[in-house]
Amino acid sequence: QVQLVESGGGLVQAGGSLRLACVASGLTFSTTAMGWFRQAPGKERELVAGISWTGRGTYYPDSMKGRFTISRDNAKNTVYLQMDSLSPEDTAVYYCAAGGASMRGPYNRWGQGTQVTVSS
Repeated sequence: QVQLVESGGGLVQAGGSLRLACVASGLTFSTTAMGWFRQAPGKERELVAGISWTGRGTYYPDSMKGRFTISRDNAKNTVYLQMDSLSPEDTAVYYCAAGGASMRGPYNRWGQGTQVTVSS
């Protein structure tokens, strides 16, 4: 059974930083592309970043480039999302996702999510 457990969310002031972590189990992590998504109230879930199974390749949609950095540690079955220069528009539930071979998706396994709230 695949489990993805996120941590690191919370309340931060605008301009601040947070680092999210996701520990995966029940899958062959070292050969699985991983991603981070977010969903704000009233909006659709959107991809924030993806990373290849080796960690050497990363993908960010144009709207996410510059302030987010995805990384992974295959020895720890963990994927991270470093978020800098946060703004209230980044307030959302952030989800870890596991996919297949491509860091661009599709993704078919999801964590429960962690809330990130950015105050102005």
